Amino acid sequence: MDIKDITACLIALTLATGGATAQGTLEDYRRAYSLHDKFNATRVYDDPAEIRWDNDSVFHYFTYTAEGRAYHIGTADGKADAANVRAVHMDALAALLARETGKEVRRDALVLDRFATDATRPEGIAFRYGGFRWIVEQACGDSLRLAEKKPLPPERPRGNTRHWMEVDDERDAAPVPSPDGKLRAYIKNDNVYVCDADGKNERALSNDGTAGNYYSSWIKWSPDGKKVCTNKIRPAAKRYVHYVESSPASQLQPILHRQEYAKPGDELRFKVPCVFYVESGKAVIPSTELFNRQYDLYGPEWSEDSRTLTFEYNERGHQTYRMLELNAETGDVRTLVEETSPTFVVYNRIFRHKLKDGKRMLWTSERDNWNHLYMIDLEKGSVDRQITRGEWVVRQVLKVDEDRQAIYFAASGVNPGEDPYHIHYYRIGMDGKDMVCLTPEPGNHTAVFNKDFTLLIDKYSTVDRAPVTLLRGTVNPEDCRTLARADISLLEKDGWTPPEVFAAPGRDGKTPMWGIIQRPTNFDPQKTYPVIEYIYAGPGDAYTPKSFAPYNWNMTALAELGFIVVQLDAMGTSYRGKKFEDVCHKNLKDAGFPDRIAWIKAAAEKYPCMDTARVGIFGASAGGQEAMAAVLFHPEFYKAAYSSCGCHDNRMDKIWWNEQWMGYPVDSSYVACSNVENAHRLTRPLMLVVGEMDDNVDPASTMQVVNALIKAGKDFELVVLPGVRHTMGERYGEHKRFDFFVEHLLGVRSPDWNELQ
Repeated sequence: MDIKDITACLIALTLATGGATAQGTLEDYRRAYSLHDKFNATRVYDDPAEIRWDNDSVFHYFTYTAEGRAYHIGTADGKADAANVRAVHMDALAALLARETGKEVRRDALVLDRFATDATRPEGIAFRYGGFRWIVEQACGDSLRLAEKKPLPPERPRGNTRHWMEVDDERDAAPVPSPDGKLRAYIKNDNVYVCDADGKNERALSNDGTAGNYYSSWIKWSPDGKKVCTNKIRPAAKRYVHYVESSPASQLQPILHRQEYAKPGDELRFKVPCVFYVESGKAVIPSTELFNRQYDLYGPEWSEDSRTLTFEYNERGHQTYRMLELNAETGDVRTLVEETSPTFVVYNRIFRHKLKDGKRMLWTSERDNWNHLYMIDLEKGSVDRQITRGEWVVRQVLKVDEDRQAIYFAASGVNPGEDPYHIHYYRIGMDGKDMVCLTPEPGNHTAVFNKDFTLLIDKYSTVDRAPVTLLRGTVNPEDCRTLARADISLLEKDGWTPPEVFAAPGRDGKTPMWGIIQRPTNFDPQKTYPVIEYIYAGPGDAYTPKSFAPYNWNMTALAELGFIVVQLDAMGTSYRGKKFEDVCHKNLKDAGFPDRIAWIKAAAEKYPCMDTARVGIFGASAGGQEAMAAVLFHPEFYKAAYSSCGCHDNRMDKIWWNEQWMGYPVDSSYVACSNVENAHRLTRPLMLVVGEMDDNVDPASTMQVVNALIKAGKDFELVVLPGVRHTMGERYGEHKRFDFFVEHLLGVRSPDWNELQ
């Protein structure tokens, strides 16, 4: 039963019972389920989507209108304020497609797949539709005409794709040709071999490779073609997780699935970069002293002069990260740059870019508490200078323009008084001077630059302000033209209620926590409302929405049942400085709860309609772990929890996420943070949800917490979803979540779904 069927049933039953006005009623359910269609993105007009540059001066995007999608082509030769934007004649295009296909083509349902402009033709566009690739000329006028129509080739069947949890053993890569194409390097019998391009004159460069300590087939030739390098790998036994698919569509009997899945504490493979001289057979094997406690080793990569190689070493426990240089002649290894932390180094946040001179490298680091750009002197192996600085963070480096000595990047927290998570775009000189904001308007920005970074299309909004889209120049950001202002009048006509941005101090009484408050469309300030928090506090990111969205899957419908729903980023999450994030180290059970409780209490002090005696919480994945932790460790505040697919014991979850924050080796902190070990604490209503085919968090994590609850004699609800993977609960879980909070926070009996269906 889809959302329209549910709505129809609820309308019928509401009419039959005469309706009601209290919270959690059938009328509230009916209205809640109707909001997805009412507050749909297709009802937000003049809001550019899928913005793309086709070349440095031509761009395109589409918007929704009352007639359906409208596709726009823009040209900007040099100055942004002189840009010309024209709309594709969609009525004429629909008529053309109908004539050519012999089928009805509804203009209001017309979607052009892989739309792009065709610079070889006047106002030319190219797209896919109905199994053909089309090119149309004069697309913006009445005289548009078909220039080309070609049938699309049949889609190739996809081969066996590697699951994202599976680690490549590096055994089966194809032979690698030398730079001049005369030789090939490859692995045979676990050793490195070379031969002529025609397969003749084969010879071994190594002879010590074995099945238990073999050479990787990811071989790299030096630019001068005289040497090859590859890693020698000592593998480790792999762990596998097994799933029973109880109700497969393909057969009656269940199917057993197996998936590679390393967990915290598991043994890991060990790599050593090795160099071989092709003519002499000389082997250069380095000492492993500087990379002997590997979580992983990335690379190596040859220098342009073929004298050295660089590789990156991520130490087990994630407290040391090094870029190392291997001398291909002597085998000496030295440190080029090193990051250390008593807590953790977020290795996938590091940006690196070696300059053309080969002597310097741009690098991002949190060594001064904030993620900033540094210039590294590779010859000295030290920091030459810090390029960006201040109590704000570099979020992304987009382009390093060595010719102009400029760096383009995104950052948040630069502007005092603004939400510190709002992203803006900047240009700065490589000397650290002349930093310019390219997107100065307050709000959360998304910028799409042309290839030479002379122009950008800037779309900005907040959760409570509709998007504005501008075309602007990068040399002078004041050179701009407004492309569109989103029209949300249809949403407002149907009662759309924007979330409110709210900030209040956290546990320390001074650091503001930023979040949002979502009220129902029929909000009455004279009533009191239970509060429900949606939580995802997994470190490594921030999660509270900052841009406009007409419908929030976690908040909009749930609030309509008679709740105030909130979300915030507390200590332990990212982009507010390393000390802010370090709170989570070996302490994931903290989940920022002291900050969250203080924030909700501050909101309730300002808005007495928020009832802090009735606070619920829900989440999935890390949020599922945190939602259950809320009622285990803070039952005085959180009175009910819905927990889906939670990683309830960090020893049971994937290695790369959990060792990053909980450290290595596995110690007592893992036990202290475990919902399984602390299940006996439960005193509040709890609903656990799990997909039996969850390939992200081992489903056994949920079943083990279920086992612990049963042994402790605790009462709870369990929903197992057959055939479902990692999820918040899908449609069935959504109405179970709705009913759970309606019953436990509102004290209202939920609808009889069997009767409705």
